[in-house]
Amino acid sequence: MSGVIVSMRRTLLSCTSLVRNGLLGGALAALLPAAPAEAADLVDTLSIMLDFNRQELAVLATALALLGFSVMAAILLMRTRVRTAKNEAQLRARIGELQLQSDRFGALLFAEPQILISWPAGDNRAQISGDISLVLPRDSSPQRVLAFGTWLPPEPALQMDHAVDALRDRGDGFQLTLTTAHGHTLEAIGRAIGGQAIVRIRELSGLRRDLAETNLRYKALSDETEMLRGFAAAAPWPIWAKGENGALTYANPAYVRATEASSVIDAQERKLELLDSADRSAMERGLKDAASFTSRLPIVIGGERRIYDVRAVNVDSGSVGVAIDASEADGLSSALVRMAEAHRRTLDQLSSGVAVFDGQRRLAFYNDSYRRLWDLDRSFLDANPDDSSVLDKLRAARKLPEQPDFRAWKAKLHEAYRAVETAKDTWYLPDGRALSVVTTPNPEGGVTYLFDDVTESLDLARRFDGMIRVQRETLDSLAEGVAVFGSNGKAQLFNPAFVRMWKLSSDAMRDEPHIQTVEGWCHQLFDDAVVWRQIRDAVTSIESRADVPLKLERKDGSVLDGMIRPLHDGATMLTFQDITDTENVERALRERNEALETADQMKVDFVHHVSYELRSPLTTIIGFAHFLSDPSTGPLTPKQAEYLDYVTKSTNALLALTNNILDLATIDAGAMKLELGPVDVSKTIELAAEGIQDRLATDRIRLKVEIAPDIGSFVGDEKRVVQVLYNLLANAVGFSPQDSTVGISARRTEHSVVFTVTDSGPGIPADMKDKVFNWFESRSQGSRHRGAGLGLSLVRSFVELHGGKVRVDSIVGRGTVVICDFPTDQAAHRDAAE
Repeated sequence: MSGVIVSMRRTLLSCTSLVRNGLLGGALAALLPAAPAEAADLVDTLSIMLDFNRQELAVLATALALLGFSVMAAILLMRTRVRTAKNEAQLRARIGELQLQSDRFGALLFAEPQILISWPAGDNRAQISGDISLVLPRDSSPQRVLAFGTWLPPEPALQMDHAVDALRDRGDGFQLTLTTAHGHTLEAIGRAIGGQAIVRIRELSGLRRDLAETNLRYKALSDETEMLRGFAAAAPWPIWAKGENGALTYANPAYVRATEASSVIDAQERKLELLDSADRSAMERGLKDAASFTSRLPIVIGGERRIYDVRAVNVDSGSVGVAIDASEADGLSSALVRMAEAHRRTLDQLSSGVAVFDGQRRLAFYNDSYRRLWDLDRSFLDANPDDSSVLDKLRAARKLPEQPDFRAWKAKLHEAYRAVETAKDTWYLPDGRALSVVTTPNPEGGVTYLFDDVTESLDLARRFDGMIRVQRETLDSLAEGVAVFGSNGKAQLFNPAFVRMWKLSSDAMRDEPHIQTVEGWCHQLFDDAVVWRQIRDAVTSIESRADVPLKLERKDGSVLDGMIRPLHDGATMLTFQDITDTENVERALRERNEALETADQMKVDFVHHVSYELRSPLTTIIGFAHFLSDPSTGPLTPKQAEYLDYVTKSTNALLALTNNILDLATIDAGAMKLELGPVDVSKTIELAAEGIQDRLATDRIRLKVEIAPDIGSFVGDEKRVVQVLYNLLANAVGFSPQDSTVGISARRTEHSVVFTVTDSGPGIPADMKDKVFNWFESRSQGSRHRGAGLGLSLVRSFVELHGGKVRVDSIVGRGTVVICDFPTDQAAHRDAAE
């Protein structure tokens, strides 16, 4: 220390500045408290340097402070080293002593085979020491001891895992007796010591193991005894125990109350019994003969007679018994029996077949409907057959549904005995019947089968569904809009046509809107308040329910034909049909008909006028032609006679054409009337033939007439019949080639006279047959025939006026046959005239 001071003194003497005496002395006295003498000497040395200025003194003070701190640190370091060396020597001596003690404790601890496992707090790594051969081979890894499942059975291993986890997590100690997989008995003790979880495992052998097992058995027996005593004391049923001599050795509080004793000792001293003498004798005999007794007996307790189930059994030193109150159960059992009988009587009256099978699957009950349904013999059912036997018998009689795998089907049906819920099914029998089958599991075991013949109901439902489906499809396919409103005025039914017709939303209509709501939606197309009020009143009214026709002309120009029709269930049906096109067509047809009627009248007027105007000059011409041909007027040159003959023929043809036109116009106007009278068929044919004699001679055509001998006459207009036959013969001659034959025949049938005219002309094509009777329809077909085409039109008109018919049969290249039927019945003439 004095060497350090001398060095500091030398340093200070060489400084360029000195500090004042008072400041320096205080600083050094604070820095060097351990060497006051040397510090005082140093101060004396420095005090002689008082001639330095104040600035140099401040610098020196700072340097001295730093130097003093360094010196102080060095001093403290030296002192610490000295103390550390001293403490180290003491610690080594203490460690030696502890090591010696540890060796002694280890030798003492492992004097017997055991394993120690410790877990430091907060560390999952276990430290294992001891003889691991207790549980594993010596060459095994110590850490395998922690896998308890490798040397313990599953249940003890799980118990050990739980105990170790509780010890490490909460510090819960444990003590377990374990048996290894090799049959060794071990004791495992766990404790939390010094912040560590320590488990000690050692083998129990000899007396110690027996003592441990005995203690465990004693504790278990004691716990069980206390538990049974507590249960007996808390039980509401009288419980007792008797010795070999029959004396009462134990009774619970319920027994004491039942016998009206004050305590168990009182009951023992007074020998109070729960049962009367007869029941006690029966119980003693039962215990003597069968070592047990069970019976339902009446016992009077507290002045009330109740039913108890009494059970007693023999034990090593006597017997024990218990009496359980069964009064409620007995009452319920009686009520159940009565209810079952009532149910049986009720089920016998049902039309549904009922069969009840018990837990052994034997028939316990059936009603008469079940027997009739399956047509089973009563003696067979009364023998209580099992479920399988009944099904087999029904299958043999072909009364069950046909099944590809009957065994599997029956097994599935019998699953009802293990089910907890009711199952429903439908059986379709070979005889065409349909049965609804309900299988209900019974609470006491067994199954109840309920059979209902639903053939008719299924058929009705099927037909109803089909009818509803057809009605719906029909309604949806209708072009007519249909809507049904209920008695509450809400829409219940509608079809797509109604929605389209009124431009509505199908989704909105499905919400069953009121008629007023629908009216609001439809106002954009039709806003006639009077009509809508009429519709609302018809839908919502109760009285005056009748069909109401409607005709709506909407804003868009469409026309609807509607109908309000009340239904039987209080609903109202509205139907709407779009008749816009029909109205337009009807309007057009009406206008056209009026125009046609006007044109027809003009035609008739024209024909009448023209016919009259033509007939007058023709009559004059014909008259003068006859006058000129008369010899009294003077001779004519041959050329004049020839010209006059041409004029006569032309005027006659023109007059016939004019008459025909006038006749057709008269017939068409409905003004023609027949002058009915007897018509001689032969004379009529003769008169018609006379008119064509000149044409027959000119064309060298032969007329063949065939008249039946019994032809007679018929009622008709002779003039018109002659006109018909003349036109037919003139037409046949016109189409027949020269040197050919034209035939006419007449025959009588049951109701008519038939005229037939035949020719051998070119025939009529198939496309012309329907046109030959039209006005002015004339085609030569390569023949000599020329004409206006009115002859056959007159034929058909005159024949139909007589109530007859005309038909044409023709083959191209082989001629034509025209057949006219004139009815002989006077009623036909009246119908034709009308």
